[in-house]
Amino acid sequence: MLAAGVLTGPDYFIVAGYFVLMLAIGGYFYRFMRGLKDYFSGGNLIPWWLSGVSFYMTSFSAYAFIAYSALAYSYGWVGVTLLWVSGAATLVSVTFFAKRWRRARIDSPVEYLETRYSPTVRQLFAWHGVPVRVFDDSLKLIAVGTFVSVGLGLPMRTSMVLSGGIMLAYTLMGGLWAVTVTDFVQFIVLTSAILILLPLAVIRAGGPAAILQHSPPGFFHLVSPEYNWVYICSNLLMASLCFSALHWQLVQRYYCVPTERDAQKVGWLVVALYLIGPPMMFIPALAARQFVSGLAKDTDIYPMLCAQLLAPGMLGLMIAAMFSSTMSALSGDYNVCANVLTTDVYRRLLRPAASQRELVLAGRFMTVLVGVLSISLALLMAGGGSERLFRNMVKLFSTAAAPVAIPMLLGLTWRRATNRGVLTGFVVGLATGITLLVCLPNQFTFLNLHWMKENMIVVCAVLATTVPAVAVSLKQRVGEADRERIAAFHERLAKPIGSLPGDVPPVPAAHEPRLSPFRVVGICIMLIGLMMLAVTPWVSQGLQRRLSLALAGGLLLSGALLKRQSRAGARKESGGQLTTGVEV
Repeated sequence: MLAAGVLTGPDYFIVAGYFVLMLAIGGYFYRFMRGLKDYFSGGNLIPWWLSGVSFYMTSFSAYAFIAYSALAYSYGWVGVTLLWVSGAATLVSVTFFAKRWRRARIDSPVEYLETRYSPTVRQLFAWHGVPVRVFDDSLKLIAVGTFVSVGLGLPMRTSMVLSGGIMLAYTLMGGLWAVTVTDFVQFIVLTSAILILLPLAVIRAGGPAAILQHSPPGFFHLVSPEYNWVYICSNLLMASLCFSALHWQLVQRYYCVPTERDAQKVGWLVVALYLIGPPMMFIPALAARQFVSGLAKDTDIYPMLCAQLLAPGMLGLMIAAMFSSTMSALSGDYNVCANVLTTDVYRRLLRPAASQRELVLAGRFMTVLVGVLSISLALLMAGGGSERLFRNMVKLFSTAAAPVAIPMLLGLTWRRATNRGVLTGFVVGLATGITLLVCLPNQFTFLNLHWMKENMIVVCAVLATTVPAVAVSLKQRVGEADRERIAAFHERLAKPIGSLPGDVPPVPAAHEPRLSPFRVVGICIMLIGLMMLAVTPWVSQGLQRRLSLALAGGLLLSGALLKRQSRAGARKESGGQLTTGVEV
């Protein structure tokens, strides 16, 4: 469908410039990666606004545009409601767990499990989580490859290798800093594309009044008969578990910032973005009911809108936005999976005394390993009938969502949780999930409510994990050594960041390069604005031209202000004020 929009030179220019910018960011941060904490935690110096935008971009992929736009076109506002669930899940996460994740003072999401429970739990959850993400990443890479292949006319395999290789390259070079900054740039690209498509779709539909007047009854209700409150609530339960513990790349955004207050700001920023973002994304699909009909598949609606409404250059911007929404999720997974393999396997089991230089090299090797595995699996699946097999494998791994997330959250919040209790809950919850996955029909009625298999698996797995874990933990008598270890962990968790030695990152020496996210982000935003200005001569329609010029001007101004902020901070530092090297 995107190919039907007849991509031109300006479109290819925008897409190529976007990819080059991603690689340049990775190269910029290469020299700053001097230790394991720098590479995987940003030295706990990543600003909250940068981490929050990265959290938001990493939490969804191009699937959101395709699937939720299809739902919005077919069923109405429920497409927005379903993505708002992620905002509600983030609200749960930030309220109860953001502060605890930062105070855990960890370098990987599963590191604390050894101190809290046992080495067995730490290794079990590490070795379970990495394969799940590699398989899931391979499916996301197929989605990216499809956009590249259809939009740019490249062979599917070439598209996947090109996209996966670029993501792997900037993640490999710049670690978490490169991931978060590229996520921010991708957010700017995505927002720019949405701000152009949204008014064009509303105007084409006849304006807001026409959309409201001519839409089907119930089109703007929060739920629909097909996606009722049972479905919404079970999705919220699953998303809360994922956003609070299971999605390592999101947890990482809480502990990579300087303080627990910053960790909470990360979550609140994501809640705000999820409140504003979904309506802006999917109102074009709602409006399309007024002027698009006869679709072979409702999943074609977003590509068709882009092809019909966007001018040369702007279509390339939207394709880049589609890349960005999935590339953020993939690069975050590459980094955090390599983090677990390096911190919880290589350093913990193989080289406890490894130097920081060795650990960074090991981290880069693990990043390559994860990236190559996901690309190879994607190529294998794209070759023919194995995709269904791999999707079933991902579903099988995903049945362990609650059995993994519940023990991790209990460890952060409940002193009585024991090693034997959480292992019992894991086994019972996993067995329950697998049994329901095999035995339940796809749709059925229970307690006079319409259920889907996925909803019932989530609810039952949560209960089957929590009840045995709590019961065994309450019944078990804990030894003195375990009691002291658990008490020490929770006492540390109760102490604010800054109250323990090592909490405050060291200030770089005078001869060392200072890291300024304001500067690099400002320059990147200005470059995006310049690219939009460069393609404006090919935008012939008056409204599109005005939108393009306004956005380009806004990006240039915003980038210049950020860059100026960097220089102002540098002057303060040279005047004797102590800084971290980041808040400049």
